[in-house]
Amino acid sequence: MCAWVKCLTDSLVRERRAIEIFPLFCYTVGMDLKEIMAQRVFAVAGDTLNEEKYAYKIKHGLLAHGYTVHAVGKELQSFNDIGGDIDIIDLCINPAKGLALIKDCKKPFKCIVIQPGAENEDLLAYLNENGLPYIQGCLLVGLSVYARKGL
Repeated sequence: MCAWVKCLTDSLVRERRAIEIFPLFCYTVGMDLKEIMAQRVFAVAGDTLNEEKYAYKIKHGLLAHGYTVHAVGKELQSFNDIGGDIDIIDLCINPAKGLALIKDCKKPFKCIVIQPGAENEDLLAYLNENGLPYIQGCLLVGLSVYARKGL
């Protein structure tokens, strides 16, 4: 995550103004960040085993707030390996790998979250051409602003 995102999550989110101040921070063709955080089951694609990586931080942040989380990339090889339903797919991974995982996905889901740096033109074109709902945003911001309480 770049420095301005860390600054955003560390300061502006505390005031619950991040989305108002940076409306382009969450570009959406589907659900908005508040709707995303109201879901229960997340599949996080990325390096969820390395404490230094944002996929790890997202996975553990979601777990700490009571969400069900499945990790794809280092723990599971595919979204198709997940038993049960997926509400949200979170791409916190190289865009080419994320695109390959999405193309391979046979499971239904409600929306894809594309973390900063996990997007590229090919991924966005594929999602748009196939009518797949997505949001370009950050789940760490979502956790700070809209995390479910008392799960």
